[in-house]
This record gives sequence, structure tokens and C-alpha cells, in this order.
Amino acid sequence: MAPLPPSPALPSTDPRNARATWLRLALAWAMVAAFTVFGPAWLAAPLTPWVALAAFLALFLTILAASFGVVHEADGLAHQLGEPYGTLILTLSIVLIEVVLIASVLLGPGEFPTIGRDSIFAVMMIIVNLVMGICLVAGGLRHGEQEFNAQGAGVYLSMIMLLTAVSLVLPNFLAGAGEFDRLQGWAVAALTGGLYAVFLWLQMRGERRLFIQPPLGQMEVRVARRPDAARSATGAAGRSGILRGTLLLIGMIVPIVLLAHHLAIVIDHGVVTVGAPVALSGVLIAIIVFTPESITAVKAALNNEMQRAVNLCLGAFVSTVGLTVPAVLVIGLVTGKTVTMGISGVETVLLVATVWLATLSFKGQRTSVLQGVMHLGLFALYGFLLFGA
Repeated sequence: MAPLPPSPALPSTDPRNARATWLRLALAWAMVAAFTVFGPAWLAAPLTPWVALAAFLALFLTILAASFGVVHEADGLAHQLGEPYGTLILTLSIVLIEVVLIASVLLGPGEFPTIGRDSIFAVMMIIVNLVMGICLVAGGLRHGEQEFNAQGAGVYLSMIMLLTAVSLVLPNFLAGAGEFDRLQGWAVAALTGGLYAVFLWLQMRGERRLFIQPPLGQMEVRVARRPDAARSATGAAGRSGILRGTLLLIGMIVPIVLLAHHLAIVIDHGVVTVGAPVALSGVLIAIIVFTPESITAVKAALNNEMQRAVNLCLGAFVSTVGLTVPAVLVIGLVTGKTVTMGISGVETVLLVATVWLATLSFKGQRTSVLQGVMHLGLFALYGFLLFGA
């Protein structure tokens, strides 16, 4: 067997990365201080277009930069903890940010009862079609057919099929016409949250092998061993390194939580003023939250680590549904806010096509550039129907 390539330096050990981390942290908390002190005056009605645009850009870029910081620190923890724990930390951190942003819009001054379902559906189209398509095409063009654990991908897709059917399609066939009544809402929140909790427990325990690159050849052995090699290289740091990464991770997430309410006000104003599709709010949230993780997934595919790309993309969407649906439903039930979860007929067709195509794409153990092109084509259709139809 060929020798292992040198282990990449951990993010936390690179001085340039360390400087970027502290710069992001300082920027995020400075923006929190500014909006805490001056935000009520800046965002007071009537909100002028230029003030709204400036506030949106400042908040958008700050939250996006902080999200990159979250990905950076989670990636450092991934090197120390190995798979699938590293990917889980990254995915859960990102989805937590998404839930906070959705809750902020839902509880904001405007009425956006569909923000939960719009965000979930946008994440599905972006992650499963756009990002996964780019991963399949980019990785395939550089390395040819890439191998992954088909059993793990099948589990992800089974969860996606079940959770989306229950939370996004079933409400259209109930008396509430896209909404759950009180009892149904509590039942679906408990079911989706419970299924996701069991999924996580099995993923970290007895079923962990399904989400690790299978050792089918020399390349696969190197890929599978790389996280462990990196982890052993950081053994001297021990618990202090993990603690430092965890604190920085929290330090990046908290400003996003604190700024989310201000961003929700600006998004509400912009959607109403411009007359844009209400679903655009969900698309913006998906872009803000998943851009850093998407870049990480594409880098993994380019590094011939397709299993990590699969874990990031499919795992991100499973986490999105498993955490967002219970959170949105509980918020609606507790506050009395109307929550519409049922998607339209056109969106149902796109959902079925996405799940079906992904199932066919990952039914074997090797990826295909052609399958990636099909995913990109389906995303292009979604974009056309959202803005052009």
C-alpha cells in the first residue's frame, strides 16, 4: 500500500487562520454591540430603502462571515474527533443557526406563516440538487468515479423521504389545507424530533460504520485513515484544543442568534416593499446558513472524500427537517402563530423528482458526472419556477 500523504495542518494551528478567526469574532460582536445600541433607531418605522439596504448588507455579511467561522471551528473539531462526529458537529451547528433565523422571521412583526416550509424546501433544492450536483461533477471531473458508502446514503435518503412526506406533503391532505391542527402539530413535532433523535443515536453508535468511507482500495484506506491521522497529530493539545474549539464555536454562533431578529425585520420589510415571492425569505435563509457548509462539501469532493461530501449534504438536509419542523411547529403552537407546512403541487413534483433522482444517484457505490448534471438541471428548473414563472 502506498504511504499516507502528509496530514494537512489543523485549522487552529495555522497563524493566518487564527487571525481570521479572531477577526470574524471581533466583527460579529462589534456588529452585535452596534445594533444593540443603535438598532432600534436605525430600524424604526418608516424604514427608508437605503437604510434597509445598508442594514441588510451589514447584517447579511456579518452573519455569513460568522457562519464561515462556525464551519472553520467545526472543521477543526472534526479533525480531532474523526467521523462521523466531526460532520455531525458541523451540521448541527449550521442547522441551529437556520432554526434561529426561521424563528426570528416567524416571530417578527410581519406574518410569514410559510417561512418554515419555504426554508426547508429551499435547503432541499440547494443542498441536494445544486451543491450535491456540483460535488458530483467537480469530483468526477478531477478523480473520475468516486466511491462512498451506499448503505449510509440509503439511510439518509430513507429519512429524507419519510420526514418530507410527513411534514411537507401530508398537511395538504388534512382538513387544515396545508396546516396541522393542535393535536396533529404536537404529534408531528414529536414524531419528527423523535425519529431524528433515534437516527443521531444510531449514527454515533451501532450504525456508525454506515457513514464512514468503506475501505475498498488503497485510496479508500487513505481517506478513511486521514481523520484519525489528523486526530493523533493533535493528541498533545488534548482536551484543551477541543475546549478551545468548542468555545470559539459558541462564540461564533451567539452573535448570529443575537443579530437574527434585526435581520428578520429587514427581510420582512424588503419582501413586502419589493413585492418579491414570499418564498424568497426561505431562499435567503438557506443561502446565509448553508453557503459555508456547501463550500466545505465541494472541497471534500475535490479532495476525493466523497463520503464526507455525502455526509455534509444529505446529513444537512436530514438535520434541517429533523430539527426545523419540530421547532417551527412548537413555536406556532405556543405563540398562536399560523404555521403552514404543506407545499404546493409544483413543489411536490420537484420534491418527488429530487428524492427519486438522489436515490438513483446513490444506489451504487460510485458517483457519476452525468448524475450530477441531472441534479444541476433540476435546480435550474426550481430557480426558473421560483423567479421566472
